[in-house]
Amino acid sequence: MIPNKIQLKLANLQSHGDEKMFIEKLTPFLAPTYENFPKGRTIGLVVLRTTLSETIFRTEGSGEPMCSESMHAGVDDKSIISRLVMTKRKQIAPERRKGRESLRAYDLLYTSPKGDSICSLNTNAPCEMCIDCFLYGFAAGGEGAQKSRVWTEDAFSLLPSTEILGERTLNALYENGTMRLPQEDNGKAKASTSLNTSEYIKPGVHFLDIVTFKDVTVDELRYALGNILLTSRYGAVSSRIGRMDNEILGIFGGLSELPSSLELVQALHDYFNATGVVLEHPLNSSQLKEALEQIISTWTNKRGISVQLSKEELASLIADVDSNWSLFERESFLKRLDRSYEAFRRIPVEKEAKKSQKKKNTATSNSES
Repeated sequence: MIPNKIQLKLANLQSHGDEKMFIEKLTPFLAPTYENFPKGRTIGLVVLRTTLSETIFRTEGSGEPMCSESMHAGVDDKSIISRLVMTKRKQIAPERRKGRESLRAYDLLYTSPKGDSICSLNTNAPCEMCIDCFLYGFAAGGEGAQKSRVWTEDAFSLLPSTEILGERTLNALYENGTMRLPQEDNGKAKASTSLNTSEYIKPGVHFLDIVTFKDVTVDELRYALGNILLTSRYGAVSSRIGRMDNEILGIFGGLSELPSSLELVQALHDYFNATGVVLEHPLNSSQLKEALEQIISTWTNKRGISVQLSKEELASLIADVDSNWSLFERESFLKRLDRSYEAFRRIPVEKEAKKSQKKKNTATSNSES
């Protein structure tokens, strides 16, 4: 048997060999290092998101209907249908949290300049110095702002909402196993009011999504892809339901964004109509992926889209991401990416030093006077 260290070294050598396959092709669209100003380098992803359990996407509280929109079924088919929507925030928030778990594990989240708290989402106090802040952006709390370089949009279901929604009756039993709790003071039983119905999205539902990276480095690309591939739960009640599989089916490089997720789902609908495939739940995943490959293979002919990774190049990229996010490599990978921002963290530090010096000078002049 090969010792673990030797086996890991061989795996790393293989990874570096495979890396050249996609790095060379994407080099014109990757930033050599982080930069403050955009230069129009764009990498686009086609992501297939498939529910693996009952899932809930809604914008309000319990009992509210699922997020949906009425639209034309296809580009050619102008019939109006209602499709379920996985909103951009339902995608990006769990993926950011997934990445931040690892940053927290290796002490790569910094103290907010606004206070003494560690960088955290939705607290109005970003640290402005961690990988998440540099890549996904921040806008509140400090002296500066960073626009996100991971662009998302709403993902749409291929099938109409009427075919992929179910309904559950929910109740909350007392500890005696019934809906009634005996009252000792008057002997009467108190009936539980926790009885309602709620919609859910069925398992096996496909959402088509487009994700865009702007002016990212190769390690930032690995980080963002890892967040997408490793995140497994989305939507409401994610501690119980909401399992989802994310599969990257295409990666493109260019100077502009890919067609939207709406254009993709409509083109897919027309494709199935033209080939006579009946669109019903559960949809055959293999047929869906074959159709997607046919549709996106023409996208390099569109304005501003230059290259598409082949199946082999895409596979080597995913293998490279898995390698860098592995148990043995994750810490060194994240710390390497973290160090790449070091030069850009000195600016606020220098400002703070100047402020401190100014205060000292003021205090000195006041004491002298």
